[in-house]
Amino acid sequence: MPAAGENGEISVKIEDEDIKPSKSGAVSFPHETKFAHIKNKQVRSQQYQKTKKERRKAKKDAKKEREKQGLPKQAPHTIESLREKDETVIHDLEADENELVREDLENDEFSDYYKQSYEPKVLITYADNPMKKTRIFGRELRRIIPNSVSLYRNRSGVKKMVKSAIKNEFTDILVINENRKEPDGLLVIHLPNGPTAHFRLSNVKITTELRKTHKDITAHRPEVILNNFKTRLGLTVGRMLGALFHYDPEFQGARAVTFHNQRDYIFFRHYRYGFDAEGKRARLKELGPRFTLRLKSLQKGTFDSKYGQYEWIIDGKRHKMETSRRKFFL
Repeated sequence: MPAAGENGEISVKIEDEDIKPSKSGAVSFPHETKFAHIKNKQVRSQQYQKTKKERRKAKKDAKKEREKQGLPKQAPHTIESLREKDETVIHDLEADENELVREDLENDEFSDYYKQSYEPKVLITYADNPMKKTRIFGRELRRIIPNSVSLYRNRSGVKKMVKSAIKNEFTDILVINENRKEPDGLLVIHLPNGPTAHFRLSNVKITTELRKTHKDITAHRPEVILNNFKTRLGLTVGRMLGALFHYDPEFQGARAVTFHNQRDYIFFRHYRYGFDAEGKRARLKELGPRFTLRLKSLQKGTFDSKYGQYEWIIDGKRHKMETSRRKFFL
């Protein structure tokens, strides 16, 4: 029973282990629903549904009232909108405070490409004895990336292959790894001095899985669209992927490839586009292939799994510095 104190206050003696005082000293009682006192399950359910319907109607009426008053719509909460602040995010590269970033980009490993000092030459290769889908995927990458060749490794190690590629004046190497008859990894090595990026490859759809023929894929050099690479690491990864393609697209081919970053997943799409008679609305036709990349590591220099220095690496399922689902790195 509650007991009255000296000042008339009522104190409660706690005997139940489930009822415990909080840190502030307040007593928290077991939670009871609004309709817990109703013994009949059917009646209880009906009352709950009625209340739920009333809440929904009140929410709808409030929305109409906001629209009538001309108030802005309430933006829904998403992982992107709740993204944790990252000091390396670059909102405006031309701003004065980003002068150091611009200087870094002008002197990084890809600066010669973006100054149009050389034309990319890409070597595409596979693991030894690749499966059919891996071989087809490699051939389709060769068809998309200008000035690229697709060759078998012939049991050559990656380090040996890098030396040979430098002698033959290749600028980049793509190594497609596979597991269980599916391509599952992509190693991108920029020559001659790196860096080296290792991606997890998933959701690979070759052209024949998306459409019947390859006739719409012409030999013209495609346009390249890099979207949503916002951080300093994201800029490096985006520039690395963009440097695989020729910097002078042939617009008469009406082809475009996109690398779209969303929550650190990079989605690749290959389109043919066209405009209506007025030239205002565009129509897209996906040509294939389609795949998703997830950065696993970025290593300084060319490939060296034993002594290589890593700029960024995933430790297990999550990055070792990651503390939240709302933190992204690209």
